[in-house]
Amino acid sequence: MKKKLIAMLLLMGAVLPAAAQQIAVVYGSTLKTCNTLAEAVKNATDGCTIYLPAGGFQIADTVRIKNRVSIIGLTHKTKSKNADGITTISGDLYFDQGSDGSVVMGCFISGYVRIGYDGNAVHNIFMRYCNLNGILVKGPQCTGTTVNQCYVRNTCSFNNAPATMTHNVMNGTSNLNGGIVSNNIVVAGSIGASNTTIINNVFMESNPNASNCPTCNNMSKGSWGDDPIPISGEWNTVFVKPDFGISSNSDFHFTTDYAKYESSIGIYGGKNGTINFHEDALPPVPYVRMKTVPETTNFNGMLDVNLTVMDGSK
Repeated sequence: MKKKLIAMLLLMGAVLPAAAQQIAVVYGSTLKTCNTLAEAVKNATDGCTIYLPAGGFQIADTVRIKNRVSIIGLTHKTKSKNADGITTISGDLYFDQGSDGSVVMGCFISGYVRIGYDGNAVHNIFMRYCNLNGILVKGPQCTGTTVNQCYVRNTCSFNNAPATMTHNVMNGTSNLNGGIVSNNIVVAGSIGASNTTIINNVFMESNPNASNCPTCNNMSKGSWGDDPIPISGEWNTVFVKPDFGISSNSDFHFTTDYAKYESSIGIYGGKNGTINFHEDALPPVPYVRMKTVPETTNFNGMLDVNLTVMDGSK
């Protein structure tokens, strides 16, 4: 029943004007509706999920996330199955003390995800299925940042903090200290890192500026690290449709000449399961897969609406 209520709310939000959009804040079996993202963040308690329908949502720098919350949009892609539009957040998301373990999925974010900018330690912020301007971490006291299956348009600055970045189409990083960079397509920019494992990536522009980093099985135009995979020719001979603008219009499947690498290198390679990149993957939002709405009411004056609700996650 809860999934059906949320799905109906999101479906309504997809067709309402921005001023009338309804945001669902869910904790257990409790459902509260809000009109703005700022209001939703203010009303969220530890462990809440904020469901954003399709549409645009403004957020000011004065709005700080101080609880463990999950912010779940529909998708950032204009062409997604079972999605009625994209979810856009205009502004930066600030994760302050108390927000450890928070999650962001299925959103296009115009600004940065800022972690620990109140000066305190913030741990284990997780991002998946998003299109991000970038990630800014205040310092090494903030650990456990994880980014998976995202498009990251600008360089991420970690200020000597550790992070795990897997199966992303991304720009580079700076001052990453510790963690894993694996199975990414680094389109523009490079990886500035130390003490970080760098494996199974594709570097389309330049090789990493890495210090004391175990490296293996990375593809680039030059030979870099252990067991390098150099390419001959241009990137449009390697990928089906490379996009240097970092957008979901790209297709980073390997062409026939390089297909043997797809099981290990790049966003489709490596581990199986939810961690690998998938074009049709959606965040875990209940959506209406099928609905039947009769043209007339029954003898009690009620509409017998029949919904089939599915979970969009893969």
